[in-house]
Amino acid sequence: MDHKQITQFLDSLSTTKERNIVIIDFANVDRWQDSLGWPIGLKKLGQLVSHISYGKKFLRRFYYGQDYGPKDSSTILAKWSEMVHTSAQYSGFEIVSKRVKYIPDAKYETGFIKKCNLDIKMAIDLIREKDNYDTAIIFSGDGDLACVCNYIYKEFGKIVYLFGARNHVGKELIDAQKEGLVKDILFVEDFEYRLNLKRIP
Repeated sequence: MDHKQITQFLDSLSTTKERNIVIIDFANVDRWQDSLGWPIGLKKLGQLVSHISYGKKFLRRFYYGQDYGPKDSSTILAKWSEMVHTSAQYSGFEIVSKRVKYIPDAKYETGFIKKCNLDIKMAIDLIREKDNYDTAIIFSGDGDLACVCNYIYKEFGKIVYLFGARNHVGKELIDAQKEGLVKDILFVEDFEYRLNLKRIP
């Protein structure tokens, strides 16, 4: 997608932005930067989303775990985790979260693996809010979301767009696009000029 095509795409979504729901699977999005070679700025992400969804805050949903560290008794949020949530809040997102679990695992240098799956919450929200949107724009390449994309398209006639990084989109989502369940998959590399935290205007 070139810049002109991106502008046309955003303009087309802006005509219905009060009926567009945006789902940000930020744990998935955050992992893209290793292959992208640049970080996605939350403020820039919020600005992009403001072009395609407007009005009720719950239509711009940001899913990310709250990391309190490995001690179950800890009530102090890790600084980096607090920073992400605060930045997302200031960027106009409705934050959906739960506590990150630390699971002991000797295979890892740290002695544990961190888990915080929010896929089910995303799926539930897309179904629960069905009367409040017509188009879903999902920032994630997680193939597990193909099931809910399939469901909201077939049961409710919703239009679904996906944002993902090249080589980070699950086969299930690619198959869903081929079957017409997902209208299009857009690649964040094409949106670098709008999303790169380090890019100088």
